[in-house]
Amino acid sequence: MEKNWKEKDCWGVKEFIWLMLLEFVIVIGCIKFVVQPIYSNWFDDELYAGTLMGLTIAIILILGVYFIALLPKKLSWSEVGVKKFAVKDWKIIILLSAILMAGAIIFVVLTSFIGNSWENSKTDAMQKNVTFFTVFIGFISAAVISPIYEEIFYRGFLYRWLRTRLGFIGAILLSSLIFTVVHIPTYNVMPVNFFSGIIFALAYERTNSIWPSVIIHGGTNGIMVLLTVLG
Repeated sequence: MEKNWKEKDCWGVKEFIWLMLLEFVIVIGCIKFVVQPIYSNWFDDELYAGTLMGLTIAIILILGVYFIALLPKKLSWSEVGVKKFAVKDWKIIILLSAILMAGAIIFVVLTSFIGNSWENSKTDAMQKNVTFFTVFIGFISAAVISPIYEEIFYRGFLYRWLRTRLGFIGAILLSSLIFTVVHIPTYNVMPVNFFSGIIFALAYERTNSIWPSVIIHGGTNGIMVLLTVLG
């Protein structure tokens, strides 16, 4: 009989520490501060540099989950939520997507009153050179690459690890906070990131699969890319 993933997992503190070090030391400390400027010099275009940056981070974190959390214990990807979800869960996906979009719009409106901008370097670059190719690259980066690796890492491993130790409320708040912190320095969207983290964790909590949160994450990101182009 399959164990309840919300009550017990196969990992200890060691796996958690190693994966947090991978995120905060290697990805944020090394990749973002050392590799990203190199990519920017290579391409002289923040859209392409940012997309390659996202792909690099995706590879590192996915491999990290595999080699630190799964392979040593001979576990499958289903342990981090990579499994099928029920057809009835589409109702949850649609509902949470609508709530996330409404919440994001509210946060954007509120931050606009205090002079914050919704832009970042990738969206700026895309707006300056709107072609089918640049929109396609921006869409793939935001709606495919980021959602897959972020949901496997932050919900599949991190939320689950916290869920078995802190319970539902503690896990959803702390995992969303960490998800927000790693997106610094985009301070203007921190409220949206935190709210998004809650929504994505709720999707995983209710469906027992990370794919609904990937779909919600990718769908809302994709819509934001298209709105950026239209704007």
